[in-house]
Amino acid sequence: MGSQEVTSWQGRNVTVAGLGVSGVSAARALAGLGASVTVVDGGSSESHHERAAALEAEGISVRLDDAVTLPEGTDLVVTSPGWKPDSPLFAAAAAAGVDVVGDVEIAWHLRGPDAAPWLGITGTNGKTTTTQMLASILTAAGLRTAAVGNIGTPIVDVVLEGDDAYDVLAVELSSYQLHWAPSLRAHSATVLNLAPDHLDWHGSMEAYAADKGRIYEGNQVACVYNVADPATEDLVREADVEEGCRAVGFTLNAPAPSQLGVVDGILVDRAFVPDRQKQAQELAEISDVKPPAPHNIANALAAAALARAYGVPATAVRDGLRAFRPDAHRIEHVADVAEVAYVDDSKATNTHAAEASLAAYASIVWIAGGLAKGATFDELVTKSAKRLRGVVLIGADRALIREALARHAPEVPVVDLDRTDTGAMSEAVRQAARLAEPGDTVLMAPACASMDMFTNYNKRGDAFADAVRELGASA
Repeated sequence: MGSQEVTSWQGRNVTVAGLGVSGVSAARALAGLGASVTVVDGGSSESHHERAAALEAEGISVRLDDAVTLPEGTDLVVTSPGWKPDSPLFAAAAAAGVDVVGDVEIAWHLRGPDAAPWLGITGTNGKTTTTQMLASILTAAGLRTAAVGNIGTPIVDVVLEGDDAYDVLAVELSSYQLHWAPSLRAHSATVLNLAPDHLDWHGSMEAYAADKGRIYEGNQVACVYNVADPATEDLVREADVEEGCRAVGFTLNAPAPSQLGVVDGILVDRAFVPDRQKQAQELAEISDVKPPAPHNIANALAAAALARAYGVPATAVRDGLRAFRPDAHRIEHVADVAEVAYVDDSKATNTHAAEASLAAYASIVWIAGGLAKGATFDELVTKSAKRLRGVVLIGADRALIREALARHAPEVPVVDLDRTDTGAMSEAVRQAARLAEPGDTVLMAPACASMDMFTNYNKRGDAFADAVRELGASA
């Protein structure tokens, strides 16, 4: 398939890799367009069999417990985002001369001639929040839109609603999805930031960055980059864009021409104004951004830049940011107990996200730990040491953080909880309360994944909130 336009799916033999949400969506869509579809998955659990039965009832073939063998006659493989590029199935496809693409590539080809343009968002952290902020701003402008892609409704399903269903789409794209979407050409797009993540999947930081950078390919109006993260601007320079497309930066400082930034507590635009050298358009106040943590203000500026690239008025930026409410477990204030604030940032599953969260508060008792995913913590501890009143460590890889603290912040008191049961969170909160003083923030920003102790980061955040409520009831 590659970047070739598809005129008909009738009679094509398509293998869909993965029985998850995006795989099921793609399988149903292509079968509905006349393709002969086989779904393959290495799992064989009860839930796998239930999903397989539902698809088979619709005439879609499913093969479980075998993610290696390429079905005979396959002329296209559509992969779910999580499947690694070196999967044996893809090696078999390459040997047979069969293209491998993702659900985003399929969605792009299913668009009609008058389809809604895409505003693309990617980055190591902040993708979902920025995408939702953008959708809120677009809605405030009276546009029919949705936050889709790596969040919400599968992008294939959205596209199949028809060209006239939306005016514009806010599309969150992961590095996995971008890897498998060579044809994507967004109206405008942003890479919010770049930090080491998913390197086991991509193989190297260079490969990871290159996949993120694909979002800029073919941009029509604006490539939005992070002034504080030069690697994102480098990706803009490397991209092949349409003539007239501009590089637009966002910064927490006063903006230069062709940038959005902050002046005296006001978010301002010096990119989408008639005279960028002399003019600046006020967009919103910092207090309109919730929560007004530095990295969240950066998210708001990126969302505003994409909206302005699409022609949205300044008042809609303000109204959209005011209306936006972040998802749970993203710098979420849970409660104040004994003049100490308790904040849940369970979504901070890597060091880059935790660093941004820690930078938002002056005096912190930090609850951290979990599955490190190969991360190191020296840089994070060095940058955050002066803010730390104390640290409570939980989870399987807590020793890595403890050792970094011993090297770079030996004066900070550390409580090392030698347990990984779910009840450890209650003890962690009690120990954090003991270390905290009035005016401090107890911040659960683990810098690690959750699966050693919890099903996902949502469950971890819920456990923290429950523990804080228990603490408040006993205070």
